Amino acid sequence: MTDSTMARQVLLFIWFLSLGSAFGQVSYSIPEEMAKGSLVGNIAQDLGLDLKRLKTGKARIYTGDSPEYIELNKDRGVLLIKERIDREALCGQTTPCALHLQMTLENPVEFYSVTIEIKDVNDNPPMFSATEKIFNINELSPTGSKFVLERAVDNDVGINGVQRYSLLPVDNFVLKTEEMPDGSKNVEMILQKPLDREKQEYISLLLTAVDGGDPRMSGTMSIIITVQDANDNAPVCFLPVYKINIPENSPKGTILTTVKASDADQGENGKVEFYIHKTPGSATNIFDIEKIEGVLQLSGDIDYERVKNYQIDVQARDLGHHSDTCKVIVDVIDVNDNKPVINIMTKPGPISEDSKAGTVVTILNAQDSDSGENGKVQCSINDNVPFTLKPTTNNFFSLVTDGDLDREREAEFNLSVTCTDEGVPSLSSSLTLALQISDVNDNAPVFKKSSYEASVQENNTPGLSIFTVSAIDTDFNQNARVSYILEDSSVNGVPVSSLVSVSADSGVIHAVRSFDYEQIKYFQFRVKAQDGGSPPLSSNVSVKITIQDQNDNAPQVLYPVQSGGSVVAEIVPRSADVGYLVTKVVAVDVDSGQNAWLSYKLQKATDRALFDVGLQNGEIRTLRQVTDKDAVKQRLTVVVEDNGQPSRSATVNVNVALADSFPEVLSEFTDFTHDKEYNDNLTFYLVLALAVVSFLFIVSIISILSVKCYRWRRERMFYKAGGNLPVIPCYPPLYADVGGTETLQHVYNYDACRTTDSRKSDLRFVGPCSESIISLDNCGTQTLTHAHREKLTMDSSDEQKPPSADWRFTQNQRPGPSGAAATPEVAMGTGPWPNPPTEAEQLQALMAAANEVSEATNTLTPGTMGLSTRYSPQFTLQHVPDYRQNVYIPGSTATLTPNPQQPQQALPPPQASAAQPEPPKAAQTPASKKKSTKKDKK
Repeated sequence: MTDSTMARQVLLFIWFLSLGSAFGQVSYSIPEEMAKGSLVGNIAQDLGLDLKRLKTGKARIYTGDSPEYIELNKDRGVLLIKERIDREALCGQTTPCALHLQMTLENPVEFYSVTIEIKDVNDNPPMFSATEKIFNINELSPTGSKFVLERAVDNDVGINGVQRYSLLPVDNFVLKTEEMPDGSKNVEMILQKPLDREKQEYISLLLTAVDGGDPRMSGTMSIIITVQDANDNAPVCFLPVYKINIPENSPKGTILTTVKASDADQGENGKVEFYIHKTPGSATNIFDIEKIEGVLQLSGDIDYERVKNYQIDVQARDLGHHSDTCKVIVDVIDVNDNKPVINIMTKPGPISEDSKAGTVVTILNAQDSDSGENGKVQCSINDNVPFTLKPTTNNFFSLVTDGDLDREREAEFNLSVTCTDEGVPSLSSSLTLALQISDVNDNAPVFKKSSYEASVQENNTPGLSIFTVSAIDTDFNQNARVSYILEDSSVNGVPVSSLVSVSADSGVIHAVRSFDYEQIKYFQFRVKAQDGGSPPLSSNVSVKITIQDQNDNAPQVLYPVQSGGSVVAEIVPRSADVGYLVTKVVAVDVDSGQNAWLSYKLQKATDRALFDVGLQNGEIRTLRQVTDKDAVKQRLTVVVEDNGQPSRSATVNVNVALADSFPEVLSEFTDFTHDKEYNDNLTFYLVLALAVVSFLFIVSIISILSVKCYRWRRERMFYKAGGNLPVIPCYPPLYADVGGTETLQHVYNYDACRTTDSRKSDLRFVGPCSESIISLDNCGTQTLTHAHREKLTMDSSDEQKPPSADWRFTQNQRPGPSGAAATPEVAMGTGPWPNPPTEAEQLQALMAAANEVSEATNTLTPGTMGLSTRYSPQFTLQHVPDYRQNVYIPGSTATLTPNPQQPQQALPPPQASAAQPEPPKAAQTPASKKKSTKKDKK
């Protein structure tokens, strides 16, 4: 227990004494290391307390700041071990060791002092601070020398502490122990026998400490004694004399031998150093020795001709100046130490590759300063070269050619000339001669390939670089300069120069024009390579150019044939099963490879669920059974697309008729419109067409209203005139001025058209002609009666008398273009027709002719007359009246036309037209109605 803890317990004890309550004291003695829960003592019994008082007084143990090793059991009134007690940890070496506790009670307050003595048990062995102790003792240490040893420590006290020590073995040392005033023991080790390091360098001892407990416990420590050396021995050389041989001219640093010596001492005392005694001018100054290792080596030049042997004294010495001496004898061996020297007498120049054998290239000389056999020299050159050395007198040699030279095989020779003497070992010298071979044009250009093949895409750009031919000429400079020439040839009758060109310098072949695979798939030509030597040499090579196809042609549809003038339809019976073969679209592509692989797709169809097209074969087959609800007319648009990149395509329209009989197909396809190309801008064109139709409709309405208004005004003017309308005559169509008589040479007639209700009837004044019968349509023609014909003939003969010679028009009075301007031949206001008839006379003649013609035409049925005038085959363009020769009646729409062939309806006067009923229209049959409808569509 520490001093501070004990002081706090004393103060606490005095505080309890200051209280006025009763107090008591009890003591117990227990050994250390008791188990937890072990009984210390019955405190209730020892203090004379009732167990009930312990409980009501709330008895407790107070330990202060100390650990609680003891606890109170109130039920039994005993003290128990709460924690294991280690006396050495609690009190150390203090004796006796006790625990001082206080027990307090309440109501009334009481306290009791409890002292528990802790007894020591032998639970700790003696221990040294280190397991090993090392001593370094000089071998010359005197006997009786003392060495203090470390004491062992035992935490136990009393008899359980350290009681004695022992030391083993006791050959050189003994152990001595001495009691100290504090009760401890002083341990010393005393040298009793001298040490000798050379005999025993290390001594090992064991120190043991034993306590007095039961059972006894002990601790040990190893003592290692190292005997330190003393310089008490001199060095000794291994050999008294060393003999060695060394060749002359040995390099500096050559190791001759190693001198060795030994010293029985150790450490610094056993170190031996070697020395050579040198004097100025001594021959031995060319040798050195390494003072630690004793290595003898050469430090200068040694020459057999100058000194043949050497004697060296070597001294071995330790640090204590003990020494020994040995001799080294060096014999010099003579060697062949001079090499031959080679001299070039003439400098060699370039050698032509066509030089003949035996041509002298250069002269060499070899010298050796040695004498005898060592001075004889032999020279040679390396093998496998077209050269050789020929010896002459006095160590001279000639270098000559000894074979054919080829610069292309080897343009330069590096000759190694070696000269060797006959010494043992022989010495040699060598030098290298660089000989250049000059070129001769003896090699033609050689292409890298025996033939060339290349490909180029069709539709290439003219001037495109296709590929490069390359030839190599193994000659040199100008002889190796290769030019490329395109040899003349033709491909399908076309010069090859119009297809390709070749660059003379680089050999690049260019396309002269754009190729077309469909016209030419490949072509061959030859390219010549020519060098620049004199004379030039050349070679040629075959070149094949293959044209690669591009997808530049769209598929062409062979079937069905697309015709713009007729409609072709495939008939499919309504009883056709699923998969029925309707037709097959056949197309070809002039491209090749995958560019010509065609696929067929259905682009548009009236009913996509009814038909399908085979992707590869183009067969159009039904996908389902044909029903009655399916339209008869089916239109399919098939796209034929190739497999090129980018792909090209063509479309074909196929008309399919779903019918069981040909008449049904014919009736349905009569008005089938011709094939039209579908336009992506269909909406735009529909809107445009609607706008144009609307515009034309509005213009038509305005035009009709204008014509109506105009006719209404003319009719009003006609009624107001009261029939007094002037008649403007016109020339008949066959009128001509012949010989200046200006007479009518042929029969003519007049056509008269009148306005008021004149659309209901036409009249024609027919003149005599070869045709006396009015022709109607082909189905049933009606003719006039013989009486009517005679009357018409008589009337025409009466009416169409030759005109008076005085009734003529001047050039300006003639209607139409003929009266536009006066002519110089006829004066204005003069001519054969000076005075034209009055308007009343002209109107009277017109009315009379109209009545006669009306009587003649009344016998014709209205329906027949309508068909005749519209559908008669005789109604052609030649019946169109010549309006330039009509007779116009001012203020009226009535005209007189001199056309004897055009049948027109007579327009009766307004009075007659009002009384005459309108002829009924011919009834239309269904066939004629349908026919007219189809024509209107067209």
